[in-house]
Amino acid sequence: MSTNNVQNTHILRSLPELHRSLIDIASVLNRPENDAALLEKAGLALERALFPLLVFIQRLGPIGVVDLAGRVGRDHTTVSRQVARLEELGLVERRAGQVDRRVREAVVTAKGRAATDALDAARGRMAVQLFEDWNARDFDDLVRLMRKFADGMRGMTEEG
Repeated sequence: MSTNNVQNTHILRSLPELHRSLIDIASVLNRPENDAALLEKAGLALERALFPLLVFIQRLGPIGVVDLAGRVGRDHTTVSRQVARLEELGLVERRAGQVDRRVREAVVTAKGRAATDALDAARGRMAVQLFEDWNARDFDDLVRLMRKFADGMRGMTEEG
């Protein structure tokens, strides 16, 4: 049996456990009470549906509504309304696209950056607590392997 077949067999045998782990992670990340706790720890009074958009805009912006909607798995008309709400709150601004002037791109404002900084700090405090009994090597391995996994997944969707 070739090394490749042994590796494939190992992957296929372990894949159900990986899949269960990903489902567990997604389930925790999608719980409204966890979002509410993060917002509270960050000291932000923001609608729960808006803060992931704000974070995406801060991390990826300037970004168009259609691209943003695709990344968060929501309808672009819903995301457009939510981005308009973020704009009303002074957290983002929309402007003509730099590449295509017909596309309206969202960018985070200074007020929005302060909000995402507060979210990052709160997330950091929560992570320190979560990983307090992990050793540095295990944590570094997790970070390295998650990046490798995410890059591989992104590569598959960009090619596919």
